[in-house]
Amino acid sequence: MFIQTEATPNPATLKFLPGRPVLYTGTLDMPTREAAAQSPLAARLFDIANVGGVFFGSDFISVTKTGGDWQQMKPAILGAIMEHYMSGAPLLAAGAAEAASDEFFDEKDADTVATIKDLIETRVRPAVAGDGGDITFKGYKEGVVFLHMKGACSGCPSSTATLKHGIQNLLHHFVPDVVEVRPV
Repeated sequence: MFIQTEATPNPATLKFLPGRPVLYTGTLDMPTREAAAQSPLAARLFDIANVGGVFFGSDFISVTKTGGDWQQMKPAILGAIMEHYMSGAPLLAAGAAEAASDEFFDEKDADTVATIKDLIETRVRPAVAGDGGDITFKGYKEGVVFLHMKGACSGCPSSTATLKHGIQNLLHHFVPDVVEVRPV
């Protein structure tokens, strides 16, 4: 098994590509050891010194460090991922699922929200997945779109620029009612 690694715009996060599907639907963000309990692989990754977050995408695993050096951490992370896949163990513990969404918006804005969600799904999420993260819709109120940043996007130094200059401009272009984009 050959696992590729890719840098992300967030220097504290590295993307690991095992060459096989990771999650078949959605994404899973585990920013704490407690959240990682729902996945044997994530729990094992948190056992490695300085691992501070794990994120599963469709075909990648992003690991965020709290300190230390990637050159020292990478072999242990690669070993944990390889051993997990070679063991045939499930990615998620029995009964584990991502928490239900708690979106908020006024029902009169349903059409606007549907357009915003479609733009995020088709234009934004594929781009940020390439960088080892995810951005999901959280809410809409009075022209402000609230987005949840996960994986490499969470805490990334360029996330403000991505939100303000990239996503906000894109959404405003297609939905003039959008005046601002904020992280939650």
